Amino acid sequence: MSFLLLLVALMALLYLGMPMFAALFLLPLGVLYWVEGGVPALGEIVIGKLDGPLLVAIPLFMLMAHVMVRGRVVDDLYGAAFALLRHVRGGVGIATVAACTIFAAISGSSVATALTVGKIAIPQMLRYGMSRRGAFGVVAGGGTLGILIPPSAPMVLYAYVTEASVGALFLAGLVPGLLMAAMFAGYCFITEGRARAPADDPPPERVHLALRRAGWSITLPVFVLGGIYLGVFTATEAAGTGTLYAIVIAALIYRSLTLRDFLEGLGEATRTSAMLLMIIAGAAVYGYMLTKLRVPQELVELVAFWDLSRTEFLVAMMVLLFLLGLVLESFSIILLTMPAILPVMATLGIDKVWYGVLLTLSLEMALISPPVALNLVVIKAITGAPLSEVNRSILPYMLMLAFGTALLIAFPGIALWLPRQAGYAG
Repeated sequence: MSFLLLLVALMALLYLGMPMFAALFLLPLGVLYWVEGGVPALGEIVIGKLDGPLLVAIPLFMLMAHVMVRGRVVDDLYGAAFALLRHVRGGVGIATVAACTIFAAISGSSVATALTVGKIAIPQMLRYGMSRRGAFGVVAGGGTLGILIPPSAPMVLYAYVTEASVGALFLAGLVPGLLMAAMFAGYCFITEGRARAPADDPPPERVHLALRRAGWSITLPVFVLGGIYLGVFTATEAAGTGTLYAIVIAALIYRSLTLRDFLEGLGEATRTSAMLLMIIAGAAVYGYMLTKLRVPQELVELVAFWDLSRTEFLVAMMVLLFLLGLVLESFSIILLTMPAILPVMATLGIDKVWYGVLLTLSLEMALISPPVALNLVVIKAITGAPLSEVNRSILPYMLMLAFGTALLIAFPGIALWLPRQAGYAG
């Protein structure tokens, strides 16, 4: 009950217009002054939370994404997918899913995936007979793969908060991410059969040329993830070397990244990272308050009182995460919920890697659910379509994500098999 009251109080502050980092600082400070008369060692709490090398990986992965986006590498990714799949039933939609899947492995951002792929893919899909609703839906749904298919900044933050293995989380997200991509492609195949290029339509370029141009960008996620899994470098080192590799690809091989593009991407990554670090600092004080008020112990006792099974607890948490995702972004949700529920997960024997993938799927559903659906806002900005029309396009993809979440709850091995094979999870 205390946790819900504190959550409602925090939502009220945000509704009144207070920035997230300020609300995370002021609410716990006010509560702790009222309960204990002060907050000793506030500086140690904040610095202790920010003093971790893994946090450096997040801004570096963000910079890597900005370099690839501003270097317009995704043009060739979509071109290769379109050249290969354009004549297949529903091929233009399937090509968009394929481009989103590959770009998700480069950018690690759902919004960036929807924005960048959508600019290129939506006009092509409409040109080749795909319905407006179908075109909007596949970009919004495909964009959600950005935070599930590794590398993923939210997964790095989750690993930092829970002390889970980043490599295990990245591997665990791979099979569910590809499964969701297959569902999206299958839906396009079934419902948008007319959306393909005519047999006599000349290709934009030869398939082998398109694949050769896209080949360098496809090697980026292989380089980053392969280095982590083979033990060549840590996640932080992978982010740094991956960023350098992205600069080489965009600036020297593609010759599409200017100094101005790089500096603008660097500035954007810096601003986003600074905001995130402020939220993490506030979340450290928030977590300290939860511990002092014995909120984690209360949740454990509540679960025991209601005799909740592991599945019942997970379903309840997925609903809560989805509701929080309607008004908060993913980083804030991870930082707000994990300090309270980690002890409950330990009591119920819930694998942290498995839960991390379930959490990510719930956040993906929230990304395309009104009222605060960033992927839908991006599509409205690209197309100028009414938001009501864009909103209607997303229902099938929400249902598929919900089905994928239920499947993962019922069969944890979908996520855990690959990390176990690699020796990460027990």
